[in-house]
Formats: sequence, C-alpha cells, structure tokens
Amino acid sequence: MDDLLSEKEQVEQLRRWWRENGWFLIGGAALGGLVLLGWNQYQAYQTRTAEKAAALYLSLDKAVTDSKLDEATALLKQLRDDYPSSAYTQQASLVVARAELITDPQRAADDLRYTMEHSKDAELAMIARIRLARVLAYREQYADALALLTPDNAGKFAGRINEVKGDILVAQGKFDEARAAYLAAMVASGAEVLDRSFLQMKIADLPGNPAAAPPAGAAPAPEPAPAAPAKAEPGEGA
Repeated sequence: MDDLLSEKEQVEQLRRWWRENGWFLIGGAALGGLVLLGWNQYQAYQTRTAEKAAALYLSLDKAVTDSKLDEATALLKQLRDDYPSSAYTQQASLVVARAELITDPQRAADDLRYTMEHSKDAELAMIARIRLARVLAYREQYADALALLTPDNAGKFAGRINEVKGDILVAQGKFDEARAAYLAAMVASGAEVLDRSFLQMKIADLPGNPAAAPPAGAAPAPEPAPAAPAKAEPGEGA
C-alpha cells in the first residue's frame, strides 16, 4: 500500500513539475527549431550569393579575354554594388586592373587600391599592394610606390616586396640602396619563390657593382709597355 501511495506521489510530482516548466521546454524546442531553420536559410542564401558572384566573375573574365573592357568594367561595378564583400569581387578587380594597365593606368591603380583596402583576404590584399606599387612606379610616382612597400607584416611576401623596392630604387638611380634591397630579398621570408638567377643578374648589372671593382688596397695594374719601333725594310730610308 505504501509503495502504491509512493508511486502516486511521484506521478503527482511529475505532473506538477510539467505544469510549471512544460512551457519552457516547448518554447526552447521551438526556439531551437527556429534557429536551425534560420541557419539553414542563411547557408542557402550564402550559397546562392556565391553562385551569382561567381557567374558574374566568369562573365567578366571572358569579357577581358575578348578585349571587351567596357563590358568588364560594367560587370566589375555590378559586383562591387551587389557583392562588395565577395572574394570574387576582389579577384575581379585584379583581373580588370591588369587589362587596364596599358590603356588606363590611373583606373588600374584605382582598382588595385580598392582591392588592397577592401579585401578580407590578407594575401590577396598584399598582391594588390605590390601590383599597385609597380603601377605607381610605372607612372614615376616613386615616393608613393615606396610608401606602399612598408606594410606592418609582409610575411611570406617580404622577398617579393624587397625585389620590387629594388626595381623602384634603380629607376630613381639609387643603386646602392637598390643593391641592399635586392640582397635583402634573397634572404627574406618567401625568397624561395623568387627567380634567384634573375635577381642575381639585376645585382650584377647595377652600376658600380663591387664584384667588378678591384679589391681594396690592390696595386694598380701596370701600364702596358710601349711598342718596339718597327724594323725598317730593306731599301727604305736615306
């Protein structure tokens, strides 16, 4: 009998607990379902967005390949307006900038600067920075170009940055500084991706290359001996 009463008490306690807390369980389950539904919808939205941005990027790349720069520029604007944070948008800026370099260097510089300042991909932003420095150097804006080549953290791009810095210093006629930059490039982080033979050739071609100069303290080369007078042929003279 006591056991039966104990079971009834337990059932009553369970019912009482359910009346007091059941709504919290139902609400929590409903909220969890809504969160899951919202997450799935967000993921689907992200996928659709990426697919649309990718389609625009492919159209832009084909337009550049077909030399339809006006069409490519219009597609780039659409990407920036509709998908400003997409990696496809930043990559598209690099593609268009490369095509614009000869026909419109200023627009190329603007596109590269946009990628450098807006890309969430640190490596892509660094590539844009280095290319922008080259474009500015091409336009003889050397001070602005060099200012770009002092990032807070060059990482694995340090070798490439020093090589480009050396090229700009050569254009300025600062050959000793250029040599120092080239030598720094050969030992910097990321130097393994550089063409070391080409880099060594740049160093060797610098005016005043120490390798071409005589060692310090070396004796000067002797003057060549004067040539002996030519021997007169028979029948000449008197």
